[in-house]
Amino acid sequence: MRSGLLKYLIRRLALAVLLVAAVSSSALLLIQASPGDHLSAFDLDPAVAAAERHRLGLDRPIAAQYATWLGRALRLDFGESVRYRRPVNSLIAERAGKTALLGASALVVATLVGIPAGVLTGSRRNALTALARALSLLLVSVPSLVTSFALLLLAARTGWFPVGGFASAADASWWTMARYLAVPAIALALPIAASLERLQSQAMHDALLSPSVRAALARGCSRGRVIWRHAFRLALPGVLGIYGVIVGSVLGGSFAVEIVTSWPGLGALMYEGLVSRDLFLVAGCAAAGTCFLALGTFVADVALAVADPRIEEADA
Repeated sequence: MRSGLLKYLIRRLALAVLLVAAVSSSALLLIQASPGDHLSAFDLDPAVAAAERHRLGLDRPIAAQYATWLGRALRLDFGESVRYRRPVNSLIAERAGKTALLGASALVVATLVGIPAGVLTGSRRNALTALARALSLLLVSVPSLVTSFALLLLAARTGWFPVGGFASAADASWWTMARYLAVPAIALALPIAASLERLQSQAMHDALLSPSVRAALARGCSRGRVIWRHAFRLALPGVLGIYGVIVGSVLGGSFAVEIVTSWPGLGALMYEGLVSRDLFLVAGCAAAGTCFLALGTFVADVALAVADPRIEEADA
């Protein structure tokens, strides 16, 4: 591995670690600073509530609570959920896989649809590609929350996909899981596919105007070969550069999509923690979600650095 590339990746990895620490710490401190706590929602005897707060450490100053939590978090111990009376780590372990499955499925669908569509709309100008670009503009403008409602309505009217929560993957076949996954995955994938189409289309348009591609066409190479072998390679780094942002949009969109479609992932778990003011659960979910974001960004940085060696020089 080139030394410049190694230094670039080490810097990116360090930034990813700082991102996880900053987001999870901010989530914990914001919940702590807001008035009330989880026990405020219950009509408990004051003595019982005080004893429970003391057991959980909620009666200590915010700085002391944060210092204790940070020390545990460095050992990957995010404390106990006051809502579920279970370790946050075990709750996250149960839900993280479902969020990862949802996000990965959405990214795969979006990539398989958006990239080829962008290549076609960027290399051709006709009525069909104009329609595709208009559709992508519409999908980019529509939030995944609205897309989720529309797909749920379609599923309820047609019966093509089940409507309702998918409780457990342990007893379900792959086909059953796929049917429950279809609506949230497509709801997440459509806006991302539209964004990829527009980015890839513009990148392909610019690549086709480059001297090397024009020279290949002048030498008599077929247009299809030039598009997929030369122009596509030139256009790829620009699209790879925004995959980290796309992963972030997947996580942000999954928060709403999981709630609307009752998909039991980290987004739904974090919402439950916010409603019940479960500060350790919220902080743990924020840390886990940011880990997905940091990992996706890091992988995108690696792919971009490999595809375009100039990146490491510009970052130096």
